[in-house]
Amino acid sequence: MNAKPGTEIALVGAGCFWGVEHIFAEQDGIINAISGYSGGHVENPTYKQICTDMTGHAEVVQVTFDPAKISYEQVIDIFFRLHDPTQINRQGPDIGTQYRSVIYYYNDEQKAAAQRVKDKFAPRFKRPIATAIEPAKPFYIAEDYHQDYYVKTGKEPYCHVLRDE
Repeated sequence: MNAKPGTEIALVGAGCFWGVEHIFAEQDGIINAISGYSGGHVENPTYKQICTDMTGHAEVVQVTFDPAKISYEQVIDIFFRLHDPTQINRQGPDIGTQYRSVIYYYNDEQKAAAQRVKDKFAPRFKRPIATAIEPAKPFYIAEDYHQDYYVKTGKEPYCHVLRDE
């Protein structure tokens, strides 16, 4: 993790990274949201490789935030509100392990905070939360055409909606 002084990084996967990145980028206190890949065994994977379901990677978003404006717990709260964390290896119409719900933590404080927020959300769903909480692995930035996809195309996210508390 290479956070600049005065910032922190969260790394999350909640289905297709386009919608996740777009929603995070619009939140107060978020400095940057970058689409990419993490959690697998292939170095510098491509989108084409990810789509084979053979790399072990998930589509993720690296969220850089200002902890003076938004806490890590608030970032994870947004994560749980923008997707259905009970779905296993899918989100809406997107199916495959690359679309799994996962929080990658960088330290024990992030791990504990992620678990607290997951526990807070558990009673809100009829099915168990499938979100994995795992140690962070290397993050690989996705290809340029994936970055700011919805801003570039003028479209709206189709399987991510930020639900109210």
